[in-house]
Amino acid sequence: MKIEILGTGCKKCKELYERTLEAVKIEGIDAEVIKEEDIVKIIEAGLMSTPGLRVDGKVVSYGKVPKVDEIRKYLK
Repeated sequence: MKIEILGTGCKKCKELYERTLEAVKIEGIDAEVIKEEDIVKIIEAGLMSTPGLRVDGKVVSYGKVPKVDEIRKYLK
């Protein structure tokens, strides 16, 4: 599984990254978690606001920092 955190490195982006790592650990998933900070790639993903969460190429959340339980649902 490939999980991407899309954002420019702001506080919310870092928080989403940490929560995502926690969700992956709880679920016991073998996943590659990447922080994508390239603004061009973020725009290409279709995001109008950050942070964004993309799982296996599909944007599942953007513009907010979901709770760990919500992220876990995205990973299933």
